[in-house]
Amino acid sequence: MRKVMSLAAFALVFSASMTLAAEVQVKMLNKGAEGLMVFEPALVKIEPGDTVKFVASDKSHNAETIKGMLPEGATPFVGKMSEDVVVTFDKSGVYGVKCTPHYAMGMVALVVVGKPDNLDAAKALPQTGKAKQVLATLFDRLAQQAAAK
Repeated sequence: MRKVMSLAAFALVFSASMTLAAEVQVKMLNKGAEGLMVFEPALVKIEPGDTVKFVASDKSHNAETIKGMLPEGATPFVGKMSEDVVVTFDKSGVYGVKCTPHYAMGMVALVVVGKPDNLDAAKALPQTGKAKQVLATLFDRLAQQAAAK
């Protein structure tokens, strides 16, 4: 009887933890509310264990981590061109995401998982072109949200 109760408790806890994880969709667009060649939304805040589905709403886009802009020990990801990619984020911190062919046009996003412990390092990573501008705007937006709490 005790084994049955233990298994039932485990199943309840396991199923509850599975339902707590969230999935957020981010569209990869040629044109969105913020302009041309954008991720929408471009700033996503989630908790460890949550998933982001990068949706190829328009063709010729991909989603991949910006080299060096992810928490220590986190696994980088590279999505295929014109295909959805689903990523579960297990480590807290700031992840920079780009569309490789449209990075210079500023097609970047930030995924903030839990506490952004690597925020200063992410901000300090050199960027180029319009991506630098867009990321600066996203970091400002993140700071404004944190100040509002």
